[in-house]
Amino acid sequence: MARVTVEDCIDKVENRFELVLLSGHRARQISQGMPITVDRDNDKNPVVALREIADETLSPGDLKEDLIHSLQKHVEVDEPEADEPEAIEQGDAVAAVAETGADDDEPVSFDRMSEEELLAGIEGLVPPEKSDDY
Repeated sequence: MARVTVEDCIDKVENRFELVLLSGHRARQISQGMPITVDRDNDKNPVVALREIADETLSPGDLKEDLIHSLQKHVEVDEPEADEPEAIEQGDAVAAVAETGADDDEPVSFDRMSEEELLAGIEGLVPPEKSDDY
C-alpha cells in the first residue's frame, strides 16, 4: 500500500469520493507532464498526488476548480448584461424623435393599449380561410 493513506488526506478533503476525484485528476495532470511539488521518492503518480494533497502543497479548492474546468464542454464568459427593455425603449424614443423632428424640450409619448382594447382587437380578427393547397 502507499505510504500516504486516505487518513492523511481526509482532514484536507472531507469527502472521500471528492478526494478520489481530486487525486485522480492530479495524477492525470502529472502523467501529462505537469511539475510535481513534492519529491517523487520512486512513487507512482497517484501516490504523488495523494502526498501533494496531504502535505498541502496544492490547494484542494484549486484542484477542484481545475477539475471542473477540465470537464466543462462550454465555458461561459462572464460579461455584463445590457438592460434590454431600457435599450428598446430608448431606441423607440430616438426613432420617435427622428420621425417627428421633436426637440429635447418636448416629452416623448408612447401609445398605450388597455387590456380591454387588446381583447377587442383579438376578437375582431378573422381566421384565414382554409385552402386546398395546404
